[in-house]
Amino acid sequence: MQTLYDYRKFAILYVDDEEKSLKTFARLFGEQFRILTAANAQEGYRLLQAHQDEVGLVMTDQRMPGEKGVWLLEKARQLRPRVIRILVTAYSDLEAAIEAVNTGAIYKYLTKPWEVPQLEMTLKRGLEFFMVQRERDQLLQEKMSTLHKLVITDRVISLGVLAAGLGHHVRNALVAVRTFI
Repeated sequence: MQTLYDYRKFAILYVDDEEKSLKTFARLFGEQFRILTAANAQEGYRLLQAHQDEVGLVMTDQRMPGEKGVWLLEKARQLRPRVIRILVTAYSDLEAAIEAVNTGAIYKYLTKPWEVPQLEMTLKRGLEFFMVQRERDQLLQEKMSTLHKLVITDRVISLGVLAAGLGHHVRNALVAVRTFI
């Protein structure tokens, strides 16, 4: 089945302190998606800053040494509001999920271990959503630019008509003054 989307156009940033998890993720999805990985939230944020125009989806583990995944998702939202954010945890941590929804505005909350087909579908739908948002934003920007050009053109035409009308009235007034003198 052919898809309309190029899933390699934008990268997926996966952040997890478990090296085995990072390697497994890259091995499972590396052929289908562009994958960037980081071993902690700070490193993930640095990667996101360095590749911010390339990353379409950030997926992070919640519980890691140092900053938690929710911290990274909030930073990602501040840096790139349209990037898709997914929180993953091996624990059923309701507090983390609530915090992620409230501060990170996450797209999905997933639990480990992943079900590979389900995760693949989530990654595809997330990137598709990101690409559709970008396309919509670009089309809206183009539409606004065109509308702006039309408004300016209308103003120039109106000024031309006004100037032509004033010119006619000035000429008529000068003819009347000549006739009177």
